[in-house]
Amino acid sequence: NENLYDKEYVEKNTEKFQELSECSKKYTPEYVGPICGIEPESIKAAARLYASDRAAIYFAMGVTQHTNGTHEVQELATLALLCGNIGKENGGVNPLRGQNNVQGAGDMGAYPNQYPGGGKVDDPQERQYFEKVWGVKLNEKPGKFSTEMMTGIKSGEIKALYIMGENPALSDPDLKHMREALSMIDFLVVQDIFLTETAQYAHVVIPASTFAEKDGTFTNTERRIQRIRKVIEPIGDSKPDCQILIELFGKMEMPQKYNSSEDVAVEIGNTVWNYTGLNYNLIEKKGIRWPIVEGKGTDILHRDGVSRGKGLLFESPDLVSGERESAAYPYHLTTGRVLYQYHTRTMTGRVEGLNEKSSHSFIQINPKDAEKLNIITGDRVKVTSLRGEVETYAVVTEEVKENIFFMPFHFAEGEPNFLTDASKLDFAAHMPEFKTIAVNIEKIS
Repeated sequence: NENLYDKEYVEKNTEKFQELSECSKKYTPEYVGPICGIEPESIKAAARLYASDRAAIYFAMGVTQHTNGTHEVQELATLALLCGNIGKENGGVNPLRGQNNVQGAGDMGAYPNQYPGGGKVDDPQERQYFEKVWGVKLNEKPGKFSTEMMTGIKSGEIKALYIMGENPALSDPDLKHMREALSMIDFLVVQDIFLTETAQYAHVVIPASTFAEKDGTFTNTERRIQRIRKVIEPIGDSKPDCQILIELFGKMEMPQKYNSSEDVAVEIGNTVWNYTGLNYNLIEKKGIRWPIVEGKGTDILHRDGVSRGKGLLFESPDLVSGERESAAYPYHLTTGRVLYQYHTRTMTGRVEGLNEKSSHSFIQINPKDAEKLNIITGDRVKVTSLRGEVETYAVVTEEVKENIFFMPFHFAEGEPNFLTDASKLDFAAHMPEFKTIAVNIEKIS
């Protein structure tokens, strides 16, 4: 209504503006304010501020860990396109990853439907290219996402699983379903630095080395490829991930002939389009941001226009995020992290000082809800959902809003992922719902 968008940029670089304009008419600040729990004037002030100058959007898993997380990211990209905040310094849409090499893992094809560089598994040209590079025949069908794998195990479709550096027995949704699957599988290999909850289900455990005991690269959220260097020799019988895989290739009589992580980096530089020319010398003193062109990195993407030609302005009808509350489950639970622990505490749970700061599960409750439920800080409570129940300790705080609870997922005792849902997934990312779970709560003592 205030014409704050960048008309010249939108006309030149985007498509479907009229459809977006029509769809948006319903969603006035006065309409969405009560839904979001935000004053309409605050929404207007934020819109005016964002449109007034160059601005960057940063988001984390509060946006993505929903069954409509893909749509939410598309909406953020649409906002950036509307204001011409793409291809500029101090602009763009920037995901803050949950771990240090999430970007790098994705770049290397750690998805069931993509090859390194983002090519699709079901694209014959991409498949033929990597068949030639690797000298092996590749499956033409995309694989399964992790949440789908558990269903595949229970149906008998998947007989074996190899898990590296992940602890799904704590971090995945609907843990009853997850643990049933892990206990049923014919053959489970877990490669990790400590004996995790998941490793306790394994038939074979392979001890891996930490970051300080190996060479390699990480690629962070700004696309910067960085060296990691071995500081100490691997402890005990542990080995670097790369060495374990190289030895496994040998046992399987695979044609790949690598002797080190540096050999792998060179192959990446020869194979993956956005890492062209990568080698250790190139990143010896300072990291470089892909795509690499003639030995130089790219600081800002989309400087010369959107990569698909014109940016698609995303418009959608009503989207319902997560579970709706009911008489039996009248509250919403959202899950996440605390400052002092990391993921499932595989590493941080062994640090005495961090455990002094945060040692056990808890649930945050708004004072108004606590008064209605006759709960005070320190009370033992039971939290239930359609999937199961957990017991934990109450923390009464105004950090959460009324009718919304928060629980961290770090702790094996009082793990909220017994409550979360694995049955409904995002259409593209196959992400389950971690952030909006219908629950009930009652005081135990």
